[in-house]
Amino acid sequence: MTTIFQAATAADFLALVPRLAGFSPTRSLVLVPFAGNRTLGVMRLDLPDDHDDVERFASTFVGLVCRIATADALAPVVYTDATFGETDGLPHDRLMSALLTRADICGLEVRDALCVAADGWGSYLDPTCPDEGRGLAELRLDRAELTELPLRSGDQTGGAALPLVDLVEKERVGRALHDLSHAVSMLRHETWADPDSPDDPARVDPRALAAAEALDDLPLLLEDALDWDPAGLDPFQAAALGWSLMRPALRDIALTQWCRDLDAGDEAAEAQVRWQEGEEYPAALASSMWGEGPRPDPDRLARALELARRVAAVMPRADRPGVLAACAWLSWASGRSTHAAGYAEAALAIEPEHGLSQIVMTFVTNAHLPEWVFERPVPRGTLTRVI
Repeated sequence: MTTIFQAATAADFLALVPRLAGFSPTRSLVLVPFAGNRTLGVMRLDLPDDHDDVERFASTFVGLVCRIATADALAPVVYTDATFGETDGLPHDRLMSALLTRADICGLEVRDALCVAADGWGSYLDPTCPDEGRGLAELRLDRAELTELPLRSGDQTGGAALPLVDLVEKERVGRALHDLSHAVSMLRHETWADPDSPDDPARVDPRALAAAEALDDLPLLLEDALDWDPAGLDPFQAAALGWSLMRPALRDIALTQWCRDLDAGDEAAEAQVRWQEGEEYPAALASSMWGEGPRPDPDRLARALELARRVAAVMPRADRPGVLAACAWLSWASGRSTHAAGYAEAALAIEPEHGLSQIVMTFVTNAHLPEWVFERPVPRGTLTRVI
């Protein structure tokens, strides 16, 4: 059954926005696109400074809404630490004026243009808005009927921190990663240079051998991993995933497969072998890494992200950048650029030249989002806007 929330006033609408976003935005511009009277989700962007080129930002921001084929209107909302008392009129009115102009040029109806400041709220379109703004208590953010929509604590950065793990678990995974590398070397008949582990297969931990053998069919391992409990990973499960995500070629197989399906993983694995032999990598497979192609299953991406987050948390710090980059890409693919930037920055703090992390940061800096993020079918009922 679909629930339709009705917003009869601007205050009602502002009470819904955090619920639609899933968090309480801070220092943000939130764009709520509409198809008729139904919302199509939200877009959150970092709030530009007043001295920035607001016209350029407005053109970029409204352009994002225009990429949603079903959108015919929008409602921009500014969330700011500024106050009504320190400005003439509503805070960030230059940015909002530029947004309204650009929306008009693009043929988008503006349902309302709102500001939630530190000391009040108001509408840029309301000539009767008091100079000191309207009271924040009017927003009634905790109305009982809104509890059907989940709202996590904190702002847009919340939920990105890696899971807390104890030192014992990290040490076990570190040792498992060491033993797995030993086992892979033995199976490949490579020289093992660790003086504490002579080249004697009998000395290889059988669990490490099993994990190494599982890597022979990486796509199957990656598919099975989606059904694992991230909080209950065996050290060798975590090590096998970490070992794979540390290596760009294997990591790209994982991200392609988690974005699509097992068949795509098999194709990506075969393509990697052919590429190493000098053939071109198929553009159709590579397209998903740039955000093109069919829309992924969001639940599948979410499971992969939780798995990668757990692996990143238990990996030795020096081996963590590749897994953090996977977290960054999966977050970006899910439309969570703020989280993606956080993971990429954490990876670059360890390895400043890490390739995929630099790519994700470029995506975020340039407001480049996957094409599938803009595929917003009109919901049967999320919100009816009546103002």
